[in-house]
Amino acid sequence: MRVLSIDPGLTVTGFSIIDSKNNNFNLLAYGTIKPPLKDALSNRLNFLFEETNKILDQFMPNAFAIEDAFFSKNYKSAMVLGQARGSLILAAAQANLRVYEYAPRKVKMSVCGNGAASKEQVGYMVSKILKLKKLPKPNDISDA
Repeated sequence: MRVLSIDPGLTVTGFSIIDSKNNNFNLLAYGTIKPPLKDALSNRLNFLFEETNKILDQFMPNAFAIEDAFFSKNYKSAMVLGQARGSLILAAAQANLRVYEYAPRKVKMSVCGNGAASKEQVGYMVSKILKLKKLPKPNDISDA
């Protein structure tokens, strides 16, 4: 199975393409999507959508995994993140992919054994699971 995993953000969206077979994982590609900061919100959302479509066309994943919405004290940033997630999920839906949403705490628990693990701990465990010599940066990639 090939999965496109996404750590959504309006400034930086991290992604990875992982193949899995018989509990073996192979990292095929990774990177970030960075909409132009000075563009209007609508253009930034469209940029996320279009760049995700390019990734989908290139790697043809079987599934799409994305960080679930979380509650924030800053409702405005939570709403903007929700809009970014919507653009990304729409790209997956139009590609007829099943979308899996995962809560950040559950992912941290699965990867590190601790739902409150730091980004550094998550990155370290991701590098061990995927047998990477060095961890891709920024953390948005290892989060994906």
